[in-house]
This record gives sequence, C-alpha cells and structure tokens, in this order.
Amino acid sequence: MRLLLISDTHLPARARALPAQVWDEVAAADVVVHAGDWVDVSLLDELERRSKRLIGVYGNNDGPDLRARLPEIARAELDGVRLAVIHETGAKQGREQRCDALFPDTDVLVFGHSHIPWDTTTPAGLRLLNPGSPTDRRRQPFCTYQTCRVEDGSLRDVELHQLPRRG
Repeated sequence: MRLLLISDTHLPARARALPAQVWDEVAAADVVVHAGDWVDVSLLDELERRSKRLIGVYGNNDGPDLRARLPEIARAELDGVRLAVIHETGAKQGREQRCDALFPDTDVLVFGHSHIPWDTTTPAGLRLLNPGSPTDRRRQPFCTYQTCRVEDGSLRDVELHQLPRRG
C-alpha cells in the first residue's frame, strides 16, 4: 500500500495550486494523508475526487467549512499499521514524550504545522512523520512531501521528496 503524506498546503494563500509532481503522487497513492492547514475547501473537494482514499484533519488556519468536514485527529488502521493524523504536536522540545503519552495505541503519527520535515521514532516506538509543505517552504531550503509504503503490517521506505524551487 503506497501512502502520500502532505500538510500545510495553504491554498490559495501560499500557492495557486498543488505542484504537478504532487498530483502525480496523488494518482499513484493508495492513501493520501493531509495533516491540516488546507485553508480553502476546494482543495479538499479536489483531493476527495482524485484520491483512492483520503485521510485528513483540519489545522489552525482552517475555517468553519473545513472544520465541519474534517476531524481534529484522524485514526485508521492500514494493513495492520495503526495510523493517527493531527495538525499540531506542540514544541519540538519534548515532542517524543508528549506523543508517546497522547498516542499510546498508535504506530505512526503524521503531523504538520511547522513546515519542517520530521522523521523520528519515540522511545516507545511511535514513528513521527511531518512531510513539511509542498507549497510553503518558509525557512526550509525546499518545499517537501513524503511517501512511504505499508507492507506486512509495517511502515517501509519512508522518503522525503524535495520539490524544485519556483522561479
């Protein structure tokens, strides 16, 4: 099972559309995960149309129309992998311990908010993934997203992808 992880798209505030490379990944993915800060409901509508399966949450920049359709925390079991998605996990300091306490029955937690790619494993074995942003790099050198696979009940081949800089 192929997963695409994105977050913090901020459309149309930070970009007019998702990059074509990300839409190609949407088409290839069995599951698309969006960790919040969509900003405009039209992206949710389009991802719902174009994704085989979409798991998403709202972020702090998402208004009532998105909050009415998306949860604060989403959970799913994907071929034996217990996935949770949330927009914000708080400060970098102490993140692993906080997430272990808040998500004890989770194998993988996808989050966003910082626009900073993240891939760590907590002391309890929880995998923390932040795909960064495909549209708003902030102080990062590149806009980013992540892909991975779920196979035989485990997460495999987590890869951070850098998008070409826009001119």
